[in-house]
Amino acid sequence: MSRIELLSRDSTQGSARQLLEQIHAAFGATPNMFRAVANSPAALQSMWAAFGALGGGTLGAKLGEQIAVAVADINDCDYCLAAHTALGRKAGASAAEMSAAQAGESADPKTAAALAFATKVVRQRAKVDAADVAALRSAGFDDGAVMEIMAHVALNLFTNYVNVAFAIPVDFPQVKLRAK
Repeated sequence: MSRIELLSRDSTQGSARQLLEQIHAAFGATPNMFRAVANSPAALQSMWAAFGALGGGTLGAKLGEQIAVAVADINDCDYCLAAHTALGRKAGASAAEMSAAQAGESADPKTAAALAFATKVVRQRAKVDAADVAALRSAGFDDGAVMEIMAHVALNLFTNYVNVAFAIPVDFPQVKLRAK
């Protein structure tokens, strides 16, 4: 049971209602996470805008979803793991690629570098060094892409924290967290 009210489009007004309508149109349903965040129209607007901006970024949807599942697994976020696994599959990732990403791994060297960086940022609370950034550059990421990886990490930390702190019920096909 959620620790915060899950609002519906019918129970909201103004900008929150408009945003929930956009979200419903994008997903064909209104995921519980967005219904929870709708308690603050400002937080919902910020989160939805960040998803939109990063969705149009240079990393591509598949890598964004791979970063999301790696971060979700570290943070024990069942909700985000389930949601981003489904979205990653929709973005063209295989089940094996999403499972590997959940562990912070990839057979593709460029993706592996991005996941190694993202997981290090989360585990070490952003205390990375010049060699970590240099490894991303060596893998083919420019400074814009490096910043975009960081933005994906930050957005996913926010959504992980929302879902874990407020016990948001998972409304995507369940995915098992890795044993730690």
